[in-house]
This record gives sequence, structure tokens and C-alpha cells, in this order.
Amino acid sequence: MKFYFAPMEGVTKYLYREAFNIYFGNIDKYFTPFISPDKNTCLNKKELNDILPEHNQGMYVVPQILTNDADDFIMTSCELKKYGYNEVNLNLGCPSGTVVSKKRGSGFLKETKVLDEFLDRIFSGLDMKISVKTRIGKDSPDEFDGLIEIYNKYPMEELIVHPRIQKDFYRNTPNLKAFADAVKKSKNPLCYNGDIFTAEDFNRIRGMFPEIDMYMLGRGLIANPGLINFIKSGDIPDNQTVKQFHDKVLDGYKKLMFDEKNIMFKMKEFSLYLVHIFSNNEAYIRRIKKSKTLAEYKAAMNSLFIEQEIVPGAGFIPPA
Repeated sequence: MKFYFAPMEGVTKYLYREAFNIYFGNIDKYFTPFISPDKNTCLNKKELNDILPEHNQGMYVVPQILTNDADDFIMTSCELKKYGYNEVNLNLGCPSGTVVSKKRGSGFLKETKVLDEFLDRIFSGLDMKISVKTRIGKDSPDEFDGLIEIYNKYPMEELIVHPRIQKDFYRNTPNLKAFADAVKKSKNPLCYNGDIFTAEDFNRIRGMFPEIDMYMLGRGLIANPGLINFIKSGDIPDNQTVKQFHDKVLDGYKKLMFDEKNIMFKMKEFSLYLVHIFSNNEAYIRRIKKSKTLAEYKAAMNSLFIEQEIVPGAGFIPPA
């Protein structure tokens, strides 16, 4: 069984990955937040900093690329190879309106002829492993049959399927019928991604698709960094370990950034997921959200770690 950590823009940068790997681990592949190249540069300063080998020691990291231009994808992949990367991932899943309007991410899925030509270019033009993370369509799950036919033409390292359409964003529930069709039809190794927030969620999906042995988790791991350990062995992290993990990320941002408000905002992005696994968390969520200074934020988090307990089996609860 292999477990992958899905990228989340603004959260799973190298500081976070490094801390996660120290305190929790059990990740077979970490995927970076997407790199978005253009004609002038394939890696900006922040993207380069995120993929530097010295920032990713002891981890198998796969850079994710967001583009609909084959030349840009090839150029960026070749640059990444110089830093020791032999695998890259194509993002065909991002549902963001600004991304989709440029026909990138899941917006690219509607352009099937151009997508086919793009894939032909990159698979013939690169001597690297290429995986693809996809949704099942832009406007309708009926699009997925045609997409699978295209994907089957190319020797992907794996096809990571998030069984929602672009218009779903992260609402509704994953379309497991569409994923079942992929299991039957895909010639590429499949990885499941979507709404695995608890061990119960994992066991349900595992029971439905016993032939699948690769799983990508995102929000579920950010909310409960001990989730994979719990799935594998039933172990629950203690408050002190979670606090040490949180504090290491915080210390990393304090060394990297000088503006306390920016540090606090960065920390809020992931701590408002993390509180989901603690008992009686509603008051702490309010305190964290209302924090206006880094000192107020730290006081709210320290109170949470001292006063509440991690609830066995708890996980991320999507907003209604």
C-alpha cells in the first residue's frame, strides 16, 4: 500500500513537508504545490526554493506542473532534472476559476484534441517518469470515457483520479461510479484521491476497490497528520507530538519571514484544519480566527494543546 501527500497551495511548502516528515512520515510521495511556468521562466524564486534538494532531504518529492503548453512543461521538467528529479506530475485537476479560464488544470480537460497533442509531445519529448492528476471532466462526468481513452495512449507512472468534475470544486461527494469505470478501463496504474478524512473513509474506499493500492490524501492529512499511522496501526498521535510539529512549522516561518502578521496568516491556513481532531474545538476555532497578533495566535494554539485531547478517529469535517 502506498500513500501520497496531495499538494495544497499555501500550506504544503517545504517547511511544512520537512516538519511533517520528521514527526509523522509514512508518506511514499510528497507532491509539491504546482509550478506554473511561462515563456520567460520555468521556476520563479519561490518555486525554486521549494524544490531545492537541501529543502527536501529524506523525502521522495514529485514536483507538480500546471501548464497547457508542452514546450513549457518540457523546459520546466528538464530544469527540474538538473536538481535530481526524475519524476514530474501534470496538474489536470485544479478547479480554480482563474486557472480554468486560462484552460489549465481541470480547464484543460475540455480541450481533448489539444490535450492529446500535449500529452504526445511531453511523453515523446522527455526521458522522465510522468504522472497525471486529473478530475473526471470539466462540466460532466460523461467526459471521462473520452479522457480515459486519451490517457490510455501514454505510459504514465500513475494516473491519479479525483472523481469530481471541475464545477464541483470540492463540493458534493466523489463520483465513485466514475472511479469504478476507471478501474475497469485504465491501462495505467491508478491512484485514488478524494475525501479520505478518516480511517473509516479509507476502509470504505479500500473495500470498494481492493485492487487499488495507491492513495493520495490532502485535507485529511492536514487536519490529522497522524491519519496514515492510525490507518496502518491504530496509533494516535499525542498532543505533545502535534504541538512539536506545529511549532517547528512556526519556527521555520519565523526564520523565513519577518512580518508577524504574514507568519500568523500562514499558520492559520493549516492550523484551522488541525483543530478538527481535537475535542471541544469550536471556541478555539473562533479564537484562532479572531487572532490579530502572533502572540494571540500562539496563546490560542497553546491553550488547545494543553486543554483538549485528540479524538480517536476524528478527521476533517468539510463545511456544509
